Parts: sequence; C-alpha cells; structure tokens
Amino acid sequence: MKKSRTLPPLEERLADSLRRIRERTSLKPDVAVILGSGLGYFADSFKESVAIPTAEIPHYPRPTIEGHAGRLVFGSSGGRSILALQGRLHYYESGDWETVSYPIHIAARLGVRTLIVTNAAGGINPRFRPGDLMLITDQINLTFAAMPLVGPNPVVRPGSLYDPLLAGKVRKIARSLRIRIQEGTYCGLLGPSYETAAEIRWLKMTGADAVGMSTVNEVRLASSYGMRVAGMSCITNLSTGIAAGKLSHAEVTEVADKVRHKFSRLLSVILNQLPTAHD
Repeated sequence: MKKSRTLPPLEERLADSLRRIRERTSLKPDVAVILGSGLGYFADSFKESVAIPTAEIPHYPRPTIEGHAGRLVFGSSGGRSILALQGRLHYYESGDWETVSYPIHIAARLGVRTLIVTNAAGGINPRFRPGDLMLITDQINLTFAAMPLVGPNPVVRPGSLYDPLLAGKVRKIARSLRIRIQEGTYCGLLGPSYETAAEIRWLKMTGADAVGMSTVNEVRLASSYGMRVAGMSCITNLSTGIAAGKLSHAEVTEVADKVRHKFSRLLSVILNQLPTAHD
C-alpha cells in the first residue's frame, strides 16, 4: 500500500503519535529493542509493562506478517527503562521508506539513545547452522535506498554503523553465559521473495554472512540520530543453494521459537548490562 499524498507532514504525524503514547505511559526509555520475526515474545517478560497496540497509535505502521505482533511495549529490566518494538513493517508491505522508518523517529523522540536490532536471517556463511545467533558487526544495504540524515546536526559515523564497544560487551556477556554466538555481516534486501542459489553465491562473494529483508535502513537512520547500535540475527534457515529443500516463513518462525530460551537469556542480560549513551 503506497503512502497517500494527503498525509500531514512527518513532524505533525509524529506529534499525534507521541500524544497518544504519552496518554498511556510516562516512561522515558533510554534503550529500545526491535524484535524481529518470531522473536516478539521477549517483551512479554518485562516488569511493570505497558503494551500499546500499534493500531491504537495514529499514523503508526501496522505489521501484516505472521510473527510480528505490532505492539510497543514499555517496561523495565534491571532498573532500566526499555521500549520493545514488537514486530516491524517491511518495505514490501508498504512500498514506502518513510513508513518503514517511522518507529525509529518515534524512538528518537522518546529519548532512546541505544538501539538493539534483532532479526531472523538466512545463513550464507557455511559455518552457520539453523538456530545460531549472529552478532552483526557490519551491514550491506542492497535495498537501493538510504535513509536521509536527520536533525540540524546529524551524526555521520565512519566505518561500521554498529558500535564496537557494544559489540564487545555482547561478546563478553555471551561468554559468561556460555552461549556460542557467530559474528558476521548482515545483508538487507527488499524481499519478499527468497534468493536464488546464484544470488546467494554472489552475496557470499560480496562478504555477506547472513541475509534478510529488514534492519539496514533502520540502523542507518538510528545512527544518524546519534544512537549507538548493536545487532543480532537469529539464523533461522540456511539460504538457497546451501540448504536442501524449499524455504518457508513457517520454518523461520519455527526455528526462532526453538531458540527462544537461549535468545531471551542472552538479550535479558544484554539489556541489563549494556551501557547506554548516557553512561
């Protein structure tokens, strides 16, 4: 569905959305986490949580894909205020990048300074197996779109958009929990189709370790707002040409469900211990 040309300007829409959110909660989160396909259950563990369905927030995009609940969940963990975005809207659902990026604009205006992005991804690296967790160390944007820089003094970070200090903290936490994590570069495509074997061979040559249909533009925009970003992929399947058989979204959500305990344990400690931009 294309964006209507009669929509109010972005800032007016954001103001409308924020007013509705503030009617439901006064919490001021400094950390936000985007929960990708099949990973939304994590927000159910928050203490003193306030869940706001996106359908109740004016102008807020509403996911249409299974495994994306479509809720903003405010809560606390380890004494820290957290916002969980339970589900995301993909470009292939809306055909509009401003709609896809809307949650990042909202998070920034709520005061979020650290963002953790998660997603379900197909494994390209031959060392990966379904159920692996991958720390995202860099990204390749093959959506052929780039989020515009925002604000009067947008931040332009050299090198990777993923904060190396946060990545180091994630590694340390994973070791302490004896959870093995992979590391690699995430490649974002438009979707919604799965890649061919030839495309996967080409992506492997470009340096991609995992591939999906989200994340890269969210991270670019968050970085320009000055947020520090950490990213994790749940490798839910091996990509075409690497795995035998056909791929399906049901397989994605099934594998994500199988690793939910490991993922929840790791993400809980990360949110409790991860330094924010204020620390």
